[in-house]
Amino acid sequence: MHSMTNTQDLNLRLESTLQELPLWEVQVELDRPGNVLTTLFEQEPLLPGVILTRNQCFVGMISRQRFFEHMSRPYSFGLYSKRPIDNLYNFLQPEVFILAEDMPVVEATQVALQRSLEFFYEPILVTTKSRRHKLVDFHQLLLAYSQIYALTLTQLQQVEEQSKIARAGFRDLKHNYTRLLQNEKMAALGQLVAGIAHEINNPINFIAGNLVHAIDYTQNLLNLISLYQQQYPHPAAEIQTASTQIELDYLIDDLPNLLASMQIGCDRIGQIVRSLRNFSRLDEAERKTVDIHEGIDSTLLILKSRLKNLENGKNVTIVKEYENLPLVECYAGLLNQVFMNILNNAIDALDEWVNGEITDSPKIQIRTQVIDSDWIAIHITDNGPGIPKKVQKQLFDPFFTTKPVGKGTGLGLSISYQIVVEKHGGQLHCISTVGKGSEFIIKIPIQSEK
Repeated sequence: MHSMTNTQDLNLRLESTLQELPLWEVQVELDRPGNVLTTLFEQEPLLPGVILTRNQCFVGMISRQRFFEHMSRPYSFGLYSKRPIDNLYNFLQPEVFILAEDMPVVEATQVALQRSLEFFYEPILVTTKSRRHKLVDFHQLLLAYSQIYALTLTQLQQVEEQSKIARAGFRDLKHNYTRLLQNEKMAALGQLVAGIAHEINNPINFIAGNLVHAIDYTQNLLNLISLYQQQYPHPAAEIQTASTQIELDYLIDDLPNLLASMQIGCDRIGQIVRSLRNFSRLDEAERKTVDIHEGIDSTLLILKSRLKNLENGKNVTIVKEYENLPLVECYAGLLNQVFMNILNNAIDALDEWVNGEITDSPKIQIRTQVIDSDWIAIHITDNGPGIPKKVQKQLFDPFFTTKPVGKGTGLGLSISYQIVVEKHGGQLHCISTVGKGSEFIIKIPIQSEK
């Protein structure tokens, strides 16, 4: 039995608890054969895991990811599919993460985010007051957290509109809140990005390593076939028929091309993984000397899908004008977030400018320069609709946004300003003309002040 509702349809509150989320309650006895789990997971594509019992008493849990990850290994399916689940469970000994149903969603999310990367995406066991056990999908928990976070922002905005007393103190409160949010957001984002990169990297290394040998073996086989054809130009009729049926000549021509395309695909995935790791920079909590261009390129690669097929059917052209910059001493992960925020805003501006005078060629120009021996600058320019003068004055204020409700929080540029000005002692300002586009200029010192 299970109960499943879309998290988007739930009427969550700031104090909502785990019992208000979609919970699964699918139980299987340990003496049942392993293929029962396969059937359950195939019947319920969204089922995150199964609760295991012995004589109707709770024993543990096995997740969809762990189950299929193990069963896909050589001989595992034949070894465990018809034997009792108890054998597989004893072999895996999966770690379970148990929380009470009355724990608030916000607190549960913070606790879950502290798990190690190996168990980061595992479902969470929820115990009820009647001592029953249920499962909540980790992704559903994140969606609920996001919805409650949006409610929090809404209430903060309402308080801002209604309150005319102690305005200066309230501004400081928002300033501190964005700092805390920045730290928590970057920690969670860094873990997620690094986890995804790690999960992709392991199988792609396996494929890429074996592909080299596959290409070599294939070429040897093709050479052997060619030698046979030279030595025996008139094979038996049965061999000629089989060669015709499998289109041997075409196969010989196309197989190297097929393997070459697979090699290109592996190289491309490897490039994406390196960019994800470079963007997250989890290992760089302190200042380090880095290549600014590498950070910009990694951010562009992550945003590549957003640069294609805007609402007006056009693609955004990226124009890069890089000077030969020295290595810069900075917080690389934080600067990458600044690039991400500004480029995202530029893409949004080009994407939404569909009712006015649409530019024929949406374009974002990224230009870097050495100002002098102590400073460098990064210019990010778009040819979108531009920003009105009165809006420019509030551009870096916390919670200020011109985007529709639900699309923007008003924190991106505020956080970017704090990162550039307060964390790096730099400068961030905007030059914009309505109808011609906007330019954001980031100036940072090459070396930090000791």
